[in-house]
Amino acid sequence: MTDRLNSETNDPARRLNPRLIDTDWLVMRGMAHEIGVMARRLSRPGAVVVDYGCGNMPYRPLFEAEGCRYLGADFEGSPDLQIDADGRMNIDDASADLVVSFQVLEHVRDLAAYLAEARRVLRPGGWMVLSTHGTWLYHPHPEDHRRWTRPGLIAELERHGFTVDDCQPVVGVLALTTVLRLTALRFVLLRAPLVGRFVSGLCAVLMNTRAFLEDAVTPKWVTADNACVYVTASRRIDAQC
Repeated sequence: MTDRLNSETNDPARRLNPRLIDTDWLVMRGMAHEIGVMARRLSRPGAVVVDYGCGNMPYRPLFEAEGCRYLGADFEGSPDLQIDADGRMNIDDASADLVVSFQVLEHVRDLAAYLAEARRVLRPGGWMVLSTHGTWLYHPHPEDHRRWTRPGLIAELERHGFTVDDCQPVVGVLALTTVLRLTALRFVLLRAPLVGRFVSGLCAVLMNTRAFLEDAVTPKWVTADNACVYVTASRRIDAQC
């Protein structure tokens, strides 16, 4: 359902700069902010950034603005780097300063292979910026396998050769309930003839505003462990670090 409702966010410009009438405006807004902060902190001019499972690369401008060379890797389309059937990217070992992975991990069947490949292409001491869901609706693309708690995600990354430096939550549980109600409501309203789109857009503005206020008053300690999305920055662990 969410994929049908949020087809507008397949537009990379709207994922980076979502509109108040978009169903998951608050989530996309928060993700763009946190990814932007990490891009500014970890990037440097000339750094090679590999987007592992890039899709339409919505956050590419954030890294290119810092002078990075941004390479998208995916199975389909015309990415800069092809991913083969075994999940291996067409790039040499230790070629990237940063690997980024946005909303991919929940769709990955073999986490060990995925994270090992991310680690393979990173230079010693290189960084991975990764986002994935804490809580969200089922959304196969083409598969959907898991959700994480904050400690669970950190433990998973550390178990596969990374040390987590930062884990930022995006949208707490109170606001998320409003976002999910909006998702369901728009699913119904968009099917109404003539006025459906207008009414659904108005509802989105009102409910997104409510969700923004709910998120603002939710204690940070609650959101930290009950987030819709987590955005992490982790470093490759090796003997040379």
